[in-house]
Amino acid sequence: MASFTKVNGKHHVRVRIKGHKTHCNSFIYKADALKWALETDRAIRLGEFQDEDKKEDITIGELLQRYSQQISISKKSCTIERLRIGKMQRHWISQIMLSKLCEVDIARYRDERLVEVSSVTCLRDLGLISHMINIARREWGYKKPNNPVSGIRKPTGTNQRNRRLEDGEESRLLASLSLSENRWLHPLVRFAIETAMRRGELLSLKRFNVNVSKRYVHLPDTKNGESRNVPLSPTALSILNDIPVDDINELVFPVHYEGLKGLWKRAVKRADITDLRFHDLRHEATSRFFEKGLNVMEVAAITGHKDLRMLKRYTHLRAEDLALKLI
Repeated sequence: MASFTKVNGKHHVRVRIKGHKTHCNSFIYKADALKWALETDRAIRLGEFQDEDKKEDITIGELLQRYSQQISISKKSCTIERLRIGKMQRHWISQIMLSKLCEVDIARYRDERLVEVSSVTCLRDLGLISHMINIARREWGYKKPNNPVSGIRKPTGTNQRNRRLEDGEESRLLASLSLSENRWLHPLVRFAIETAMRRGELLSLKRFNVNVSKRYVHLPDTKNGESRNVPLSPTALSILNDIPVDDINELVFPVHYEGLKGLWKRAVKRADITDLRFHDLRHEATSRFFEKGLNVMEVAAITGHKDLRMLKRYTHLRAEDLALKLI
């Protein structure tokens, strides 16, 4: 007999059969919970059920797959996290059994990743692995006396940047973007500079959330969990009016997250610009808002920052511009 409860957005299921151990599991979707309950009930009655609490081992790759299906799916960053998990599953570390995974393996993985990515990205990967192992130990019944991620040195670094477009870079960048095979890339970048919207907000913006008459776009679900309306400058409105429309797709910018990475990399290379990331456009736009005379509260209303102190990361006013105000 199965019983179901819903707590914190998850469907918890418990299967009880007289003479057998009670088995529990949790799922994001009720349909998955029902399916598991029926399959578990049948397997127990036929004597075929393999108790996960008695499973002695599992590979890191298999564990990543379960984490992706049961944990990542409930996160706002689900799409991006699953891409990261996919890369991990193609790495040698995914072949190691959980029981055999030790600090030496994690340290080797850390050192290899630091050759390829920034310290911040490496920290995110280590954090994902650590959380997955903790879930496996505490909720999925796998026996692991310790979490090896806790026993290694972590990379030091910060993702705080003050990179802005320098003299001539914007014109070179826009000229390069116009040569891209993707017709949405050029307006996407220009719109990002005008609005300070995050990459995810831009790529998920739908046409029915654009209010041209009232000059704003509505973002129903943002990074901080709240909706917000982003006002549109005359330039931003002009970009939207001129943008090509995809009759099949309801997105304003039908560009895939992974595709944008390659398009952006090629564009900045053609423009002969170094160390410029797409997210730096948000910093550039936010700084321009302050240079136009907007106060902190006004800028926060546009950018969606809940903690006003976080605006210090993005606001990097040019000294020469401030000097002109002192005259």
